[in-house]
Amino acid sequence: MTSVLLALSALVGASALTAPAAGAAPQTGRPAAAQAAVPAGWEVVEGDEMAALDGKRSSAAQGLTAQDLTAQDAAADEVSLIAMQSVRNELFVATEKNYPAPDTGALRARSATVGGWEGFAFEWDQTTETYALRSLANDRYVAVEKNFTGSSQNLLRARSTGVGGWERFVVYYNETLDRWALQSTLNGLFVAMENGYTGSLQYALRARSAQIGGSWEEFVLYDLGA
Repeated sequence: MTSVLLALSALVGASALTAPAAGAAPQTGRPAAAQAAVPAGWEVVEGDEMAALDGKRSSAAQGLTAQDLTAQDAAADEVSLIAMQSVRNELFVATEKNYPAPDTGALRARSATVGGWEGFAFEWDQTTETYALRSLANDRYVAVEKNFTGSSQNLLRARSTGVGGWERFVVYYNETLDRWALQSTLNGLFVAMENGYTGSLQYALRARSAQIGGSWEEFVLYDLGA
Protein backbone atom coordinates (compact mmCIF):
# COMPACT_ATOMS: atom_id res chain seq x y z
CA MET A 1 0.00 0.00 0.00
CA THR A 2 1.06 3.59 -0.50
CA SER A 3 -0.09 6.76 1.22
CA VAL A 4 -0.13 10.16 -0.43
CA LEU A 5 1.34 13.47 0.72
CA LEU A 6 -0.11 16.08 -1.60
CA ALA A 7 1.94 18.49 -3.65
CA LEU A 8 0.57 21.98 -3.08
CA SER A 9 0.89 22.86 -6.78
CA ALA A 10 -1.90 20.51 -7.81
CA LEU A 11 -3.87 20.01 -4.58
CA VAL A 12 -4.11 16.40 -5.69
CA GLY A 13 -1.82 13.43 -4.98
CA ALA A 14 1.50 13.32 -6.81
CA SER A 15 4.05 11.97 -4.32
CA ALA A 16 3.90 8.64 -2.53
CA LEU A 17 5.46 7.10 0.55
CA THR A 18 5.28 3.56 1.83
CA ALA A 19 2.56 3.08 4.43
CA PRO A 20 3.77 1.89 7.86
CA ALA A 21 3.10 -1.68 8.86
CA ALA A 22 -0.33 -2.18 10.42
CA GLY A 23 -0.50 -3.17 14.06
CA ALA A 24 2.98 -1.95 14.97
CA ALA A 25 3.68 -2.04 18.70
CA PRO A 26 4.27 1.19 20.68
CA GLN A 27 7.94 2.17 20.71
CA THR A 28 10.28 4.41 22.73
CA GLY A 29 9.16 8.03 22.95
CA ARG A 30 5.55 7.43 21.94
CA PRO A 31 2.60 7.69 24.33
CA ALA A 32 1.94 4.37 26.05
CA ALA A 33 -1.70 4.41 24.94
CA ALA A 34 -0.96 5.53 21.39
CA GLN A 35 -1.96 2.35 19.58
CA ALA A 36 -5.00 1.65 21.76
CA ALA A 37 -6.44 5.13 21.10
CA VAL A 38 -6.19 4.94 17.31
CA PRO A 39 -9.26 3.82 15.36
CA ALA A 40 -8.98 1.08 12.75
CA GLY A 41 -7.30 2.26 9.57
CA TRP A 42 -4.87 4.70 11.17
CA GLU A 43 -1.16 3.87 11.13
CA VAL A 44 1.99 5.44 12.57
CA VAL A 45 4.19 7.31 10.08
CA GLU A 46 7.97 6.85 10.38
CA GLY A 47 10.42 9.63 9.56
CA ASP A 48 11.93 8.19 6.40
CA GLU A 49 8.44 7.54 4.99
CA MET A 50 7.54 11.23 5.03
CA ALA A 51 10.98 12.60 4.15
CA ALA A 52 11.31 10.30 1.12
CA LEU A 53 8.54 12.14 -0.72
CA ASP A 54 9.40 14.02 -3.88
CA GLY A 55 6.63 16.61 -4.07
CA LYS A 56 6.63 19.78 -6.16
CA ARG A 57 6.73 23.23 -4.66
CA SER A 58 3.68 25.28 -5.55
CA SER A 59 3.59 28.84 -6.81
CA ALA A 60 0.95 29.30 -4.11
CA ALA A 61 3.70 29.00 -1.48
CA GLN A 62 4.22 32.76 -1.42
CA GLY A 63 6.48 34.33 1.17
CA LEU A 64 8.64 31.24 1.71
CA THR A 65 12.23 32.13 0.86
CA ALA A 66 14.85 29.65 -0.30
CA GLN A 67 16.45 29.90 3.13
CA ASP A 68 13.14 29.04 4.79
CA LEU A 69 12.66 26.01 2.58
CA THR A 70 16.10 24.50 3.14
CA ALA A 71 16.61 25.22 6.84
CA GLN A 72 17.11 22.04 8.84
CA ASP A 73 17.90 21.41 12.48
CA ALA A 74 21.28 19.67 12.76
CA ALA A 75 19.90 17.28 15.38
CA ALA A 76 17.04 16.05 13.20
CA ASP A 77 17.45 12.73 11.37
CA GLU A 78 14.91 13.61 8.66
CA VAL A 79 13.20 16.91 7.80
CA SER A 80 10.06 17.44 5.69
CA LEU A 81 8.67 20.90 4.86
CA ILE A 82 4.89 20.83 5.20
CA ALA A 83 1.74 22.95 5.07
CA MET A 84 -1.22 21.65 7.12
CA GLN A 85 -4.84 22.11 6.08
CA SER A 86 -7.70 21.41 8.46
CA VAL A 87 -10.27 19.02 7.04
CA ARG A 88 -12.94 20.68 9.19
CA ASN A 89 -12.76 24.20 7.73
CA GLU A 90 -10.40 23.65 4.76
CA LEU A 91 -8.05 26.41 5.93
CA PHE A 92 -4.29 26.23 6.38
CA VAL A 93 -2.61 26.31 9.79
CA ALA A 94 -0.71 29.53 10.49
CA THR A 95 1.62 30.65 13.28
CA GLU A 96 0.30 33.78 14.99
CA LYS A 97 3.75 35.20 15.65
CA ASN A 98 2.41 38.72 16.25
CA TYR A 99 -0.07 37.72 18.95
CA PRO A 100 0.68 39.20 22.38
CA ALA A 101 1.58 37.00 25.34
CA PRO A 102 0.48 34.48 26.48
CA ASP A 103 -0.77 33.39 23.03
CA THR A 104 2.28 34.43 21.01
CA GLY A 105 2.95 31.81 18.34
CA ALA A 106 -0.46 30.14 18.66
CA LEU A 107 -1.36 27.80 15.79
CA ARG A 108 -4.67 28.52 14.03
CA ALA A 109 -6.26 27.01 10.91
CA ARG A 110 -7.27 30.34 9.41
CA SER A 111 -5.46 30.92 6.07
CA ALA A 112 -6.94 30.41 2.61
CA THR A 113 -3.48 30.25 0.98
CA VAL A 114 0.05 29.31 1.96
CA GLY A 115 2.67 31.95 2.72
CA GLY A 116 5.48 32.50 5.18
CA TRP A 117 3.28 31.94 8.24
CA GLU A 118 1.87 28.58 7.09
CA GLY A 119 5.02 26.48 6.66
CA PHE A 120 6.37 23.91 9.14
CA ALA A 121 9.43 21.66 9.24
CA PHE A 122 8.52 18.18 10.46
CA GLU A 123 11.76 16.99 12.08
CA TRP A 124 12.07 13.26 12.75
CA ASP A 125 14.03 11.97 15.74
CA GLN A 126 15.06 8.35 15.38
CA THR A 127 15.84 7.89 19.09
CA THR A 128 12.34 8.74 20.30
CA GLU A 129 10.61 7.84 17.00
CA THR A 130 8.64 11.08 17.13
CA TYR A 131 8.38 14.35 15.22
CA ALA A 132 9.07 17.91 16.32
CA LEU A 133 7.29 20.67 14.40
CA ARG A 134 9.28 23.84 13.72
CA SER A 135 7.41 26.88 12.45
CA LEU A 136 9.04 28.55 9.44
CA ALA A 137 7.34 31.80 10.49
CA ASN A 138 9.41 32.35 13.65
CA ASP A 139 11.87 29.40 13.70
CA ARG A 140 10.39 28.12 16.98
CA TYR A 141 9.26 24.62 17.87
CA VAL A 142 5.59 23.87 18.51
CA ALA A 143 4.82 23.04 22.15
CA VAL A 144 1.66 21.82 23.89
CA GLU A 145 0.72 24.23 26.68
CA LYS A 146 -0.53 21.71 29.21
CA ASN A 147 -0.31 24.24 32.07
CA PHE A 148 -2.65 26.71 30.40
CA THR A 149 -6.16 26.67 31.84
CA GLY A 150 -9.68 26.93 30.50
CA SER A 151 -10.24 27.07 26.75
CA SER A 152 -6.49 27.58 26.15
CA GLN A 153 -5.36 24.41 27.91
CA ASN A 154 -3.15 22.25 25.63
CA LEU A 155 -2.95 25.03 23.04
CA LEU A 156 -0.29 24.49 20.38
CA ARG A 157 2.23 27.37 20.26
CA ALA A 158 5.42 27.82 18.24
CA ARG A 159 7.50 29.20 21.10
CA SER A 160 10.35 26.82 22.00
CA THR A 161 14.00 27.12 20.98
CA GLY A 162 14.70 23.46 21.77
CA VAL A 163 12.87 20.13 21.77
CA GLY A 164 11.70 18.18 24.82
CA GLY A 165 8.61 16.22 25.80
CA TRP A 166 6.33 19.21 25.27
CA GLU A 167 7.43 19.49 21.63
CA ARG A 168 7.13 15.89 20.41
CA PHE A 169 4.34 14.36 18.33
CA VAL A 170 3.37 11.06 16.73
CA VAL A 171 2.05 11.36 13.16
CA TYR A 172 -0.70 9.06 11.85
CA TYR A 173 -2.03 8.44 8.36
CA ASN A 174 -5.30 6.91 7.13
CA GLU A 175 -4.91 5.60 3.58
CA THR A 176 -8.65 5.12 3.01
CA LEU A 177 -9.47 8.71 3.98
CA ASP A 178 -6.14 10.14 2.77
CA ARG A 179 -5.96 12.11 6.03
CA TRP A 180 -3.31 12.77 8.69
CA ALA A 181 -3.48 13.26 12.47
CA LEU A 182 -1.10 14.41 15.21
CA GLN A 183 -0.82 13.07 18.76
CA SER A 184 1.07 14.85 21.53
CA THR A 185 3.51 12.65 23.46
CA LEU A 186 3.12 15.01 26.43
CA ASN A 187 -0.48 14.11 27.24
CA GLY A 188 -1.27 11.32 24.76
CA LEU A 189 -4.09 13.38 23.20
CA PHE A 190 -4.77 14.13 19.54
CA VAL A 191 -4.61 17.61 18.05
CA ALA A 192 -8.00 19.13 17.22
CA MET A 193 -8.99 22.34 15.43
CA GLU A 194 -11.40 24.39 17.56
CA ASN A 195 -13.97 25.26 14.92
CA GLY A 196 -16.48 26.40 17.54
CA TYR A 197 -14.24 28.97 19.21
CA THR A 198 -14.73 32.69 18.69
CA GLY A 199 -12.37 35.62 19.05
CA SER A 200 -8.59 35.54 18.72
CA LEU A 201 -8.38 31.77 19.27
CA GLN A 202 -11.01 30.81 16.72
CA TYR A 203 -9.73 27.77 14.79
CA ALA A 204 -6.90 27.26 17.31
CA LEU A 205 -5.15 23.89 17.50
CA ARG A 206 -5.23 22.06 20.85
CA ALA A 207 -4.03 18.60 21.90
CA ARG A 208 -7.25 17.64 23.65
CA SER A 209 -8.96 14.67 21.97
CA ALA A 210 -8.78 11.12 23.32
CA GLN A 211 -9.24 9.70 19.82
CA ILE A 212 -9.49 10.69 16.18
CA GLY A 213 -13.21 11.29 16.15
CA GLY A 214 -13.68 13.06 12.85
CA SER A 215 -12.76 16.12 10.82
CA TRP A 216 -11.77 18.18 13.87
CA GLU A 217 -8.71 15.95 14.32
CA GLU A 218 -7.95 15.34 10.63
CA PHE A 219 -5.59 17.25 8.36
CA VAL A 220 -4.37 17.24 4.77
CA LEU A 221 -0.60 17.69 4.43
CA TYR A 222 1.06 19.47 1.50
CA ASP A 223 4.70 19.10 0.55
CA LEU A 224 6.67 22.37 0.40
CA GLY A 225 10.04 20.74 0.11
CA ALA A 226 10.74 20.79 -3.60
